[in-house]
Amino acid sequence: MNLEKMFHLKENRTDVKTEVLAGITTFMTMAYILAVNPNILGASGMDSGAVFTATALASMAATLLMALFANYPFVLAPGMGLNAYFAYTVVLQMGYSWQTALAAVFIEGIIFIILSLTNVREAIFNAIPMNLKHAVSVGIGIFIAFIGMQNAKIVVDSATLVSIYSFTGSVKAGTFTSEGITVVLALIGILITGVLLIKKVKGNILWGILITWALGILCQLTGLYKVNPEFGAYSLLPDFSNGISVPSLAPTLMQMDFKGILTLDFFVVMFAFLFVDLFDTLGTLIGVASKADMLDKDGKLPRIKGALLADAVGTSFGAVLGTSTTTTFVESASGVAEGGRTGLTAVVSAILFGLSLFLSPIFLAIPSFATAPALVVVGFLMMTSIAKIDFVDYTEAIPAYIAIIAMPFMYSISEGIALGVISYVAVNLATGSASKKRISPLMYILAVLFIIKYMML
Repeated sequence: MNLEKMFHLKENRTDVKTEVLAGITTFMTMAYILAVNPNILGASGMDSGAVFTATALASMAATLLMALFANYPFVLAPGMGLNAYFAYTVVLQMGYSWQTALAAVFIEGIIFIILSLTNVREAIFNAIPMNLKHAVSVGIGIFIAFIGMQNAKIVVDSATLVSIYSFTGSVKAGTFTSEGITVVLALIGILITGVLLIKKVKGNILWGILITWALGILCQLTGLYKVNPEFGAYSLLPDFSNGISVPSLAPTLMQMDFKGILTLDFFVVMFAFLFVDLFDTLGTLIGVASKADMLDKDGKLPRIKGALLADAVGTSFGAVLGTSTTTTFVESASGVAEGGRTGLTAVVSAILFGLSLFLSPIFLAIPSFATAPALVVVGFLMMTSIAKIDFVDYTEAIPAYIAIIAMPFMYSISEGIALGVISYVAVNLATGSASKKRISPLMYILAVLFIIKYMML
């Protein structure tokens, strides 16, 4: 195999060794998704083992397509935020089955494929104001952090709706060794991951998960943590009793349910997946590419159509396997920072995702208190987009603010998008700013559709 001919290494000022190291680095920074995704989608009733296999296969396939279609060092996997929306909003809050949610992801992927093959993508991208795009990222970040703290039981139900976990209460109730200790470990894990991030340790999020998990195992071996399934406290040690095997895909493979896809609610769900995936992907591609000096003189990314197509095909393929929206990861920046410039970086990461299939007992034994720090820290990284919002212009800032607070407070990404679009159109119309800004007709159409949705609730 002529790697030079296939990936144009010299033209991109790189070599095989650099690309391989970059691919390993990117995988290390993204491998946490193999532990987090089964945890999150498992909350919707999906089989965790099947989700693990689907996550690894979808990541491997979509990343290989990125190398094939665009020759870029970008790596894909089921996206954070989108998996939370899938499980906690669409299934647990809106009441759809996970099979219907998979159908929404599949259709979103098909639409994304069509948009990627035409110039419609540019029209949609240009229709949504930049400040609202940044607001969506921020809102999802806060929402993810909130879910992470809930999963770790740092935040619990109370008379004030939510409150911090009561350590004295758990000691009195005799649940500290099976519940309270995990809250302590999660808090320690957040601090450890934060320090690793500050120190710019490669794979900081994955290391944060592994260190927190290791501390949990230490607590289990010393008796500080006691296995008690009644409180969701399971053994933290990997179970290799069945040997090294790949968990079956059967529970999630081809399980999409297309009933009820003609309802307005389903459209909102599907659009939310499409919206977040589209702008997340574009933002990630442009952001990472700019760091690698891949943009042309007009600030555009060559071969972006191929990159978007890989993302779109990966999404529909992932839904068939049984996982939420597959998207380009911002963690790809870590491989770029290591010198990765071509699809060879992506191929190396894809191979590692494939090999991880045989280590499922390790990834599936990682508890939610160990993955919670990853959610909190990824939430922080997403929230940094708040610095890009124009808070001087209130006609931009107020709708962005509404979109941000709606997501965690209403426990729904789609409500944040809907209220952000409605308030943007309403505020600019009421203040006479709409004509000056030349708001896209598509924004008015979306606003009307979202208002009709609320009238029918």
